[in-house]
Amino acid sequence: MNFEDYETLPTNNVSTHMMAGAFAGVMEHCVMYPLDSVKTRMQSLTPSTTNAPYRGIAEALHRMVVHEGFLRPVRGIGAVVVSAGPAHALYFSCYEYLKESLSHRMNSHLAHGAAGCVATVLHDGIMTPADVVKQRMQMYNSPYKSLAECILRLYRTEGLHAFYRSYTTQLAMNIPFQSIHFMVYELAQSFTNPERVYNPAAHMMSGAVAGGLAAAITTPLDVCKTLLNTQQAGAKVYGMMNAIKMVYTLGGPLGYFKGISARVLYQMPSTAICWSTYEFFKYFLTSRGLISESLSDTAERIENESTIQKSSFGASLSDNRPAVTVGVVRELPSLSGTGIYGALSLTTVHTADSTHASSSLLDITHS
Repeated sequence: MNFEDYETLPTNNVSTHMMAGAFAGVMEHCVMYPLDSVKTRMQSLTPSTTNAPYRGIAEALHRMVVHEGFLRPVRGIGAVVVSAGPAHALYFSCYEYLKESLSHRMNSHLAHGAAGCVATVLHDGIMTPADVVKQRMQMYNSPYKSLAECILRLYRTEGLHAFYRSYTTQLAMNIPFQSIHFMVYELAQSFTNPERVYNPAAHMMSGAVAGGLAAAITTPLDVCKTLLNTQQAGAKVYGMMNAIKMVYTLGGPLGYFKGISARVLYQMPSTAICWSTYEFFKYFLTSRGLISESLSDTAERIENESTIQKSSFGASLSDNRPAVTVGVVRELPSLSGTGIYGALSLTTVHTADSTHASSSLLDITHS
């Protein structure tokens, strides 16, 4: 199969989008996780010691490795591995379905943005608790030794609400982020990949531009989200408005843009990896036949096959029995033994005249 056939594939299958999205989500978060740890550190508004503040991304990563160990930048990655798969599976399948549905009812760019908003609500419902655990373990001098300990202590001391304390702020950040992200991605695709074929370079370039722009615009809300998740230096912050005021109190106007360079540098390759991985697996799973066709494709195929059978049987019967006309072709449920020997199917063809019982034809085919 040629890459030029990419856009003609039956990609409205939910399984294709879910599996491709799961692969893309895990790849995106795992590959870029060290830089995400640096971003969290640089967004800290109340560094507790002289070892915590950083002047740049390279310095932060170097000092984390030298002073805290080689594996310190990937501490807490388990929370992302567990949650990214199902979160992105829902995310991409919902986006693709709504994008296709809404494009017939409104402007295509608005449809992409609306689909991204709804997909974000589902995505963040899974990722918000994981982000809380992840960022608690990423902070300097974190008291937690493992994911299990972090989850249990957080639940016992702050309750279940602590896992969703930043959910509204995360939605307030991610809904505009994903709306901008998807609209810019689809717009960039119209320039870099107007034929809409499988083009890894175009997918990566479009994803990087979309992710970087969306990340820069939504950085102030990301700083507020980090403050809500980490409760730095014992500060008790509840709600988005309280977080916005606290950020201004602790860091002034520039506090809203702490870590912007790390956030943009994280999101550009992250979204490039995510889109290129997603598009690759969408192509691979469908073109190799690893994902079965969708229900609509199956119905259309069965209808086409029935039409062909009706015409062929009608011609055959008209040659041998000119007085008999074929009315309806009915197919019994398949008796399939699919395997190395193929499939066995039974098809009965009935004439319009029910009195001609002997005219029923039993056709047994083996493929």
